[in-house]
Amino acid sequence: MKRSLGAKIVVGATTVWVIGTYDKEGRPNLMTAAWGGVCCSDPPCVGVSLRKATYTYGNIKDRNAFTVSIPSVNYMKETDYVGIASGRDTDKWQASGLTPVRSDAIDAPYVAEFPLVLECRLLHALELGLHTRFIGQVLDVKAEESVLGEDGMLDIEKVNPFFYIPGNRTYYGVGRYLEKAHSVGAQLRKRRV
Repeated sequence: MKRSLGAKIVVGATTVWVIGTYDKEGRPNLMTAAWGGVCCSDPPCVGVSLRKATYTYGNIKDRNAFTVSIPSVNYMKETDYVGIASGRDTDKWQASGLTPVRSDAIDAPYVAEFPLVLECRLLHALELGLHTRFIGQVLDVKAEESVLGEDGMLDIEKVNPFFYIPGNRTYYGVGRYLEKAHSVGAQLRKRRV
């Protein structure tokens, strides 16, 4: 029998993202966000949900652009820090030791040290309550050669991202490989014939 836990966010792990923006004065800013994910494949789009109180919220509204930098577990401490400090009164780049790089596709910076970057142009902002969902069209993806497999595609184990579990506010790493998606279920199709 299942026990009710009430209305709360406890489902699944979300990849930890670092969102890069410029403020009105052109200063680079970054913040950690865990409420993000893919929301469309054609055109390729991602969504990230931010509270209006964040400095990044206003930056995205002003600049209509943001980057998503995916940190490896090697940068967990720095990533956690940029999620708990405010860009209004702190130079998080200097404090964390991370390096801003100006995107050549959009008006936003990304993190040089992180292995994977998505450069996004703002398409929509959907007010949801406490959070606003920013939908960004991915104009370019940049990946370090070291995180690509022999097939030229991303190798998740080489990216070595980490995930946020909202129910107990913890981070976890990538687990073991299980099965190939859109393939393992085909076994059931064959049995139904």
